[in-house]
Amino acid sequence: MAERNKFLYPGIALIVGLVIGGLTGYFSSSLILGPGAGAGKLKVGFIYVGPIGDIGWTNAHDHARELLEEKFDWLDTSYVESVPEGEALSYIDNLIAAGSDLVFTTSFGFMDATETAANKHPNKIFFHCSGYKRADNMGTYFAEFHQLYFLNGILAGALTQTNHIGYVAAYLIPEVVRHLNAFILGARFVNPTVTLHVRVISAWYDPTAARSAAQALVDDDNVDILAFTEDSSAIVEFAQEQYDLGEDIYAFAHYSPMLEFGTDVAISGQMVHWEVIYEDILSKVYAGAYDTTNLENVDYWWMLKEGAVELGADFGVPINTNFQSELKAIAATDPLTGETTNVYDLVLTLNDYMSTERVLYEPFTGPINYQNGSLWLPTGIRATYDELWGMNFYIEGVDGAAPSI
Repeated sequence: MAERNKFLYPGIALIVGLVIGGLTGYFSSSLILGPGAGAGKLKVGFIYVGPIGDIGWTNAHDHARELLEEKFDWLDTSYVESVPEGEALSYIDNLIAAGSDLVFTTSFGFMDATETAANKHPNKIFFHCSGYKRADNMGTYFAEFHQLYFLNGILAGALTQTNHIGYVAAYLIPEVVRHLNAFILGARFVNPTVTLHVRVISAWYDPTAARSAAQALVDDDNVDILAFTEDSSAIVEFAQEQYDLGEDIYAFAHYSPMLEFGTDVAISGQMVHWEVIYEDILSKVYAGAYDTTNLENVDYWWMLKEGAVELGADFGVPINTNFQSELKAIAATDPLTGETTNVYDLVLTLNDYMSTERVLYEPFTGPINYQNGSLWLPTGIRATYDELWGMNFYIEGVDGAAPSI
């Protein structure tokens, strides 16, 4: 992998000076601006893989776009939703033809098309979400969830009555594999007998398939808690329906607030603040700190400490209060201090540990075994960025065949 981003924390004085001095005059000559630039506008296009109303991944990206367009009077955005991954290039070209200076492509499957577009339009800037290919005029970015999946796993391991938890996966790309591994790692942190069962639906947005997979996990694998990577609230709604019928099936939200769809069943989840990353990128492009010559090593991988992600099924609600008493009654051990605490407080403490600049606790710290029980990560060793980013195997506790990536 390329080295980590050199440009994420430039001198505050430089950025403030650029803002106060009027950013228009600081554009790099490497970036040929579109028609809107005459009025000081930066024209930015977004390519979405799903509909903006998916209540998940795309909805979260679009919410961030709206926040930033409202915040910056120099920003002019447009978007295209529900773009098939195999057809992305033509949509990118259309945005460029319409005057976009910068294009964000927001799905792993858009990576090759974005690289092609970057080569085709060397005077434009591109950023691809969740990929690893970069160029002089193409950076990458991602809001990473493995810390939150670990915390969700602790909650799942503490609350499961069957010792079988489930995960509905869109595709078994490294991102998803890393997250489901973190989920079982957390569950076994407090309950070593838990097994994670995985169903793959081969779609990012397919509420019907997601519900079917959830039903199969409950019926066939005795699962009573569900996590997922699918861009809708279907599984949270499914769990609420089961609960209303007298079945204690619980779930975790994913990307967007979903507590309203499962007030009795949404334990917690993983919330994203894409606007934190987009604001940093857009401000630096507008200031001229990023241009078409210096993005090859720009790779955002932001987590709790950068404020790009948040624990909870809704913003400001890290753990559903319905579960507070039960979780406080379950003993747990703080891995840093060795002190006895309870699961509720432990999860919040670990969240704090992982939010510090030094990241006091990293979930993927050995000893951790491969699925077959052989050692992967020795005691006390943290997984590297490359090991996490390219993860293509299951760890101990995951049931079923490992991914073939």
